Parts: sequence; structure tokens; C-alpha cells
Amino acid sequence: MPRSRHRQAFASAAHNCPRLCEKKFRWRRPRHTLKGRQIASEVERVGLRLQLRQQQAEAGDIVLLYGDESEALTHPYLARVWAKSGADLRVPAPGQAKKVAMLGSLDHVTRRLIVHTSLTKRSSDFVAHLEQLDHLYGPQPGRPAKPVVLVEDNGPIHTSKLSQAALAARGHWLTVEWLPKYAPELNDIEIVWHDLKAYNLAHQTFADSDALERAIQKAVTDLNQERMPVPLANPRISA
Repeated sequence: MPRSRHRQAFASAAHNCPRLCEKKFRWRRPRHTLKGRQIASEVERVGLRLQLRQQQAEAGDIVLLYGDESEALTHPYLARVWAKSGADLRVPAPGQAKKVAMLGSLDHVTRRLIVHTSLTKRSSDFVAHLEQLDHLYGPQPGRPAKPVVLVEDNGPIHTSKLSQAALAARGHWLTVEWLPKYAPELNDIEIVWHDLKAYNLAHQTFADSDALERAIQKAVTDLNQERMPVPLANPRISA
């Protein structure tokens, strides 16, 4: 239905509706929900396991990482901004949008985001991200290593033969906690992807994929600096 007809229909409804009706109803857009697809018992069970994992990570016994993938476009991500009433806000988006995949992990304690960028989103890209985690958290000579728990969903690039072989090769220090289907609310990295796009990449048009990849890496660096724990945030008073 054209927007003008929507307005006419709304005006007509408001005119015919009693004042009590006007107070109880407002013009809203429905949102998607995954509740009907979830298995509630699985969501609850895994949610409790993750709470225990978080406690272990906060006690320093393990490293807890939340992993997931997202995408960014050379065309601008549009986010909410303050503007004068009646202003026509437009961001140029010339040509055809190109996509860059982001494969990342979020450290639960330090809130550090580790991201591997690629023009594709395949099992080989997931393995490349695991190699990043090797360097940061894997056993190294002269460096004490903690057990690492990686939270992932059951996406195809995580469950392929190549990915399963790569995870099995790291089984002596890396354990995977598999999320139930349709439960993004259990993955802490989801809100970080939103922040990265809405605050660090929003309202920008990129010339090509290379420019976008450079912008993503800079945005990740800036976001990590913003989330870096302040050493004197919880000072202890010596006796």
C-alpha cells in the first residue's frame, strides 16, 4: 500500500476511534521473532552452562570466547542520528554494493574483539580465524596457556569436515560449546557486531572492498581501545 494511503487509513482510524482506543493503541511495525523455532529446554540448558563458563572465565580458570560471523557493505550502514525536524537525511551509495565477511571472536573477560576479514565466508576462512586464535591463546614456548572455550553456532562453516578437523587438531587446548539452533541471544558477540556497524562504520561509503577492509580493522582497533579495562577502575586500599 502506498505511504499516502497508509496515512489516510491511520487518520481515518484515529478519527473513528474513541479516546480510550487512542491511548491503548499506537502505530507500530512488527518485528521478527525466533521463539517459535527454539527448543526452550535446550536454550535453558545451554544458557546455564554458559553462566558457569562465565564464572570460570572471571575466576581466571579458562578463556571464554564467543564466536560468530557478520558482514559489512561498501554501501553505508544507516543508523539513527539526531537531526533537525523535517531534515532530509541522505547518504550517497553509488554503484553496486560489495560485501566483506567478518569472522570474529569476543573475549568474555577482556572484551577484546578478534576479527578476520575475507571476501568469502567459507570453512577455509573459519580455519584462518582459528589460526589467529592459535597465535593469541594457543600453547607457546615460555607462555602459560589456559584452556580456551569457544562458543559457536551450528552453521555450515563450523560443522564442515575441514572445520571439524581443524577444531579436533586443537582439542588439547580448545573446547567448543555448541549453541542450540535459533538462539542468538546466548551469543555475546551479536551486540558487538551491532555496535561496530552502528557506531564505527555507519554512514560511510567505501570506494572498494580493500577500503572497507581497512576501515573494519581500524574500527575493531578503536572499539577494542574503547572497551579496554581501566587498571585503576577498582583500586584496592592496602592495609
